[in-house]
Amino acid sequence: MIYGKMWTVVRPTVGIPLFLGAVAVGSFSVHLALLNNTTWVKAFLEGGQSTKAAATSTAPVAPAAKK
Repeated sequence: MIYGKMWTVVRPTVGIPLFLGAVAVGSFSVHLALLNNTTWVKAFLEGGQSTKAAATSTAPVAPAAKK
């Protein structure tokens, strides 16, 4: 293990939960920033369509040619 000597300074019972807690806090903060700073993520999570997809789906369709 590359960082094997680290466990002589920090006990694994302290270091591992501290590391996992830091990863969880970092992940939560990234996801919260995405929710607060974008509009498409919130619309996606609510099940809504994007404005581009909604605009193309409501466009009138030309009638089929008669034979």
